Amino acid sequence: MTDFPKKITDDPYGAAILIRRLVTEQGATYWRRYLLAFVLMGVSAAATAASAYILGQVINQAYVEKNIRGIVILSGITVVVFAFKGAATYGQSVILSKISNAILANNQRRLFTKLMSESVSFFSERHSSEFLARLTAGANSVTMVLNLLINALGRDLLLLIGLVIVMVMQDPYMALFGFVVAPPAMLVLRKLVKRIRGLANNQFTGNADILETMQESLQGIRTVKAFTLEQTMRERIDTSIAAVERNANKMARVSNRSSPLMETLGGFAIAGGLLYGGYSVVATGATPGQFFSFLTAFLMAYEPAKRLARLNIDLNGSLVGARKLLEIVDSAPTEPADDDKPALTLTDARVEFHDVTFAYRPNEPVLNRMSFVAEPGKVTALVGPSGGGKSTALALLLRFYEVSEGDILIDRQAISGVSRRSLRQQTAYVGQDVYLFRDTIGANIAFGKVDATQDEIVAAAKAACAHDFIMGFPLGYDTPVGEHGTQLSGGQRQRVAVARALIKNAPVILLDEATAALDSESEKQVQEAIEHLCQNRTTIVIAHRLHTIMHADAILVVEGGEIVERGRHDDLLRRGGRYASFFRLQHRDAGPLALAPISATA
Repeated sequence: MTDFPKKITDDPYGAAILIRRLVTEQGATYWRRYLLAFVLMGVSAAATAASAYILGQVINQAYVEKNIRGIVILSGITVVVFAFKGAATYGQSVILSKISNAILANNQRRLFTKLMSESVSFFSERHSSEFLARLTAGANSVTMVLNLLINALGRDLLLLIGLVIVMVMQDPYMALFGFVVAPPAMLVLRKLVKRIRGLANNQFTGNADILETMQESLQGIRTVKAFTLEQTMRERIDTSIAAVERNANKMARVSNRSSPLMETLGGFAIAGGLLYGGYSVVATGATPGQFFSFLTAFLMAYEPAKRLARLNIDLNGSLVGARKLLEIVDSAPTEPADDDKPALTLTDARVEFHDVTFAYRPNEPVLNRMSFVAEPGKVTALVGPSGGGKSTALALLLRFYEVSEGDILIDRQAISGVSRRSLRQQTAYVGQDVYLFRDTIGANIAFGKVDATQDEIVAAAKAACAHDFIMGFPLGYDTPVGEHGTQLSGGQRQRVAVARALIKNAPVILLDEATAALDSESEKQVQEAIEHLCQNRTTIVIAHRLHTIMHADAILVVEGGEIVERGRHDDLLRRGGRYASFFRLQHRDAGPLALAPISATA
């Protein structure tokens, strides 16, 4: 017994602590509305109890008093009572629905806000379907827990109290007999709670697995079709669905295992009440009205009593989802807010990496004391084999990750000492895998500048060589791009992304393989757009197609997290080192002219 409170306290998501949190942190905000709902529940409970009492009086007026006038009066009172009950039930339902909707929306906002404060690494370790499950089922579970508590304490408990009062008024001894069934029923239900909790957790995880398979199948539908993976994906999701179905059936069996016992005990109680009530009428002269009134109240009390007995089971089933939600909301943000830091102020936009070392995993450095300078208004290109650390360098510059050692400076300001928001506002990024939101072309361009005018959007599109193809669509800039921009070609998506970067008008441009996946014609169009983007801006570009960065002001060859060569295109070719080897490998079929070093005067 002495370890029990400690055990509860040690688990921040134990049932008792979790319920108290939900009530005090979320339910308490709406206490005035809950109070009004409780009052209306009391009116509804009183009306229900009164109807049971009135029935006994009607029986007495009909069979004992033979009084028609009394029956008419009681019938009129019954209409009034049920009218009050109907109005009270409607009022409490609307109030509780509004509270539930507000709490659901608030928790969804809280979770989304929390996710937006997480780092890129946080999401790379998890599947997005997990968050979808927490956003929907998890947030909904909070409202279910609060509704169960309110309905149990308000509707069911008040109704039970009202009906017990009626039973006691008719016959205290017979009322006492009805409570004999409670102890054994509660004992059985208590044993089921732990099993329900484990099954509910499996159910939540299983549903997340179904979402994961569904999401990946739809987002990768082209790959699924191209590799004829339809049957494979059907089998995969069928396995997940079958597991959830089995778990749900098991949960249904366990949660309803008490029903036969409770119904049997209820039958004994009702039979006992009938025997005792009948005996009272026949042998002791009790009125039929007393008997019918008691029996009606007893039968009405059975359902709320059963719901109260099952409350612990139902709560533990719903608490699993609430726990999943709060585990994310309560966790420390992996990208904590730093708006209190100074804002980045730029004059030249000179970017410097100074002895930067970084590792995703301990003792496995991806960058090793990397140092270079991207001069203002110049183009600096990072080239080299895949996995060398080029994209990591850009990720560090955007502070998607924090450097392990060294500093990254912009205009001699360490980016670790300025707010992320101000840093990212001064940079524009275009990657190989362009992400377009499910909106119109114009709206996707405007994401670069939220308050952009239509003229600014069009100007950015023209500079990005995108205006002509946009106007080729019947809806022009109002053309929907589809999910992930699937309604546009690869080149079109890239030019929209360039337009989005242009409208941002950031002094630092980051390009990560922006033309790698394009055909020659599309590459030429996107390259023209990029030239507009890079004018008079500090640009750092990653490229595998070396002909796209031949005119860069500085080329850095990155291998194994280190810069092994640096210089301009023609100088690097003359040295005959790693860059020259890469260049000749890409142009081995182009003939002697393409392989010849470029002269300084070229």
